[in-house]
Amino acid sequence: MIRSALMNVMTAAALKAGRGLKRDFGEVENLQVSIKGPGDFVSAADRKAEKVLYQELSKARPGYGFVLEESGTIEGADKTHIWYIDPLDGTTNFLHGLPIFAISIALAREGQIVAGLVYNPVTDDMYVAEKGQGAYLNNRRLRVAARRDIGDALIGCGIPHLGKRAEHHARFKAEFAAVMARAGNLRRLGAAALDLCFVASGSYDGFWERGLKPWDIAAGVLIIREAGGFVSDADGGPDFLTSGSICAGNEAIYPQLLALTRAAV
Repeated sequence: MIRSALMNVMTAAALKAGRGLKRDFGEVENLQVSIKGPGDFVSAADRKAEKVLYQELSKARPGYGFVLEESGTIEGADKTHIWYIDPLDGTTNFLHGLPIFAISIALAREGQIVAGLVYNPVTDDMYVAEKGQGAYLNNRRLRVAARRDIGDALIGCGIPHLGKRAEHHARFKAEFAAVMARAGNLRRLGAAALDLCFVASGSYDGFWERGLKPWDIAAGVLIIREAGGFVSDADGGPDFLTSGSICAGNEAIYPQLLALTRAAV
């Protein structure tokens, strides 16, 4: 585990916000049978977790800017540091009582991601990385999988939801068909931050998705790279935080997966 002052700050903030999310998650099952449903409750849980993260990180690192899922961009006096925060990645899973969701925190320094943390409060799994310091799951050092052939690989993906524009659905269908025809098997779990960590840990051999936001992927990208993996946008470009797409994997699987997503029409 990384014990730097920065990581201690990030860990403490995630644990505090995670305690609230875990308590709220315990109430979701009861809300499933209510007439009103759990939607409003989950939105409140999301905002509450974001408030905790903002307060804790602001207190520890005053002046840093924020890019927050719920509250948008908050300019800081220190223009060289920006936090990317997703207080509840996998909201639909949370809403339906599935314990596959996470808090995601990343810090950018002069435009480069230098620290990342992804925490699932239900399983108590915490993935962390600092630039040049490696990636860890709790106290275990992470390395991407060693598989070389995509035919043996387990590939994760994201499926565009109902609210996405029609072209996103058509593009995904083409990409899914192309990857399905070559990959050993595919999975869709519904929390991109965790999906990227599963690549870093070797559980997945690769992952791709479009239509993401910077806070979904900023932490996971660094965790993959510090675990020895490769990341670009789904078309091979470097600006995944801007494009909102991602393609990741180990040295052998990543180029095979990228070739499939780029060629799909």
